[in-house]
Amino acid sequence: MSKEPQMDTDEHRLNPFMERLLDGAEVEWRALGEVATLRRGRVMSKGYLIDNAGDYPVYSSQTVNNGMIGRIDTFDFDGVYISWTTDGANAGTVFYRTGKFSITNVCGSIKINDESKLNYKFLFYWLSIEAQKHVYSGMGNPKLMSHQVEKIPIPIPCPENPEKSLKIQAEIVRILDAFTELTTELTTELTTELNARKKQYNYYRDQLLSFEEGDADQLPMGQEGIGEFIRGGSLQKKDFTETGVGCIHYGQIYTYYGTYADKTKTFVSEALANKCRKAQMGNLVIATTSENDEDVCKAVAWLGDEDIAVSSDACIYKHNLNPKYVSYFFQTEQFQSQKRQYITGAKVRRVNADNLAKMLIPVPSPEEQARIVSILDKFDALTNSITEGLPREIELRQKQYEYYRDMLFSFPKPEGEGVENDEG
Repeated sequence: MSKEPQMDTDEHRLNPFMERLLDGAEVEWRALGEVATLRRGRVMSKGYLIDNAGDYPVYSSQTVNNGMIGRIDTFDFDGVYISWTTDGANAGTVFYRTGKFSITNVCGSIKINDESKLNYKFLFYWLSIEAQKHVYSGMGNPKLMSHQVEKIPIPIPCPENPEKSLKIQAEIVRILDAFTELTTELTTELTTELNARKKQYNYYRDQLLSFEEGDADQLPMGQEGIGEFIRGGSLQKKDFTETGVGCIHYGQIYTYYGTYADKTKTFVSEALANKCRKAQMGNLVIATTSENDEDVCKAVAWLGDEDIAVSSDACIYKHNLNPKYVSYFFQTEQFQSQKRQYITGAKVRRVNADNLAKMLIPVPSPEEQARIVSILDKFDALTNSITEGLPREIELRQKQYEYYRDMLFSFPKPEGEGVENDEG
């Protein structure tokens, strides 16, 4: 399949910036394999990383932490390189690397043959656009292997004058570095603001749900007259249907739901729902299992009109308290400190219903519960608006950055030229 750099303008017309930048200079297109040397990484197991621990980073196919999965006492590369991910969900992701490091077998490295003609950062920014277009996703496992990467077309402005070419490349890099720095600063600023708001919210929530001695009884949540915990039923993800009776799977509680909900994300058939334990309006649905301590016992108050089915590894809390009050209490440090005493399991962390019933909850008057909920609802709405607004703002800035990046790389290409995407 033909792959060509996309331009917002007509193929033979340059945008004003590019026209000024090139100032009449030609652009030569070379396959990456003609201007750079490619090399694959090597297999390194977790055991190898542990046995050879040291100071030099090892990069793999993940994108978290800039791709670093550990450090060893030797290095395979020293200097400036570009690396890319060859396999998996992140295939085609490109990184600018410097210093002493190693890469695993699901990565590749790119070393420019003649740095007097091609700028590393220029090549990095270009491949950040182009590499993803050459990823082959057949058989469900995305790949971008060396024989595909070496065919990616690289624009070389003003090839007859290397000095001028590097100046053009450097100017594009300067502008994109500035945009990158600005986007990073904005993201950091917004994230810092969000974290500050959350910290403030958590502080006031914990204060509102802390009572002086005598102001509220501290009662076991499973005490008669207060509430009871009922284990969920045998409901699995494979049972989900597009319509039917609403259901909550335990995994959704810490990935989808907030403090309360009146609609479910998923449904099950009526026949299966009849066999399941159900939560009614006002009940809490609690995830009793997770891979980390933080998510164990995360709860959502069900405020919908209809009864809903609840999966195993979750439990239902039927009670006579304000539903939102109880759900907010589950988020407090007062509850978390009690929960930590009862967590069991190594890889899978659990708290069973019997131990939940032993935990103490402050029980003020219904009026006081309603007052606290009213205040926390306002804080919750403010925090959520910031949480939702942050990704939108970051996405907007990213699109703006990509627009200018693509404009800066809208080099003219000879009509009819393209590079085949080898799907082998």
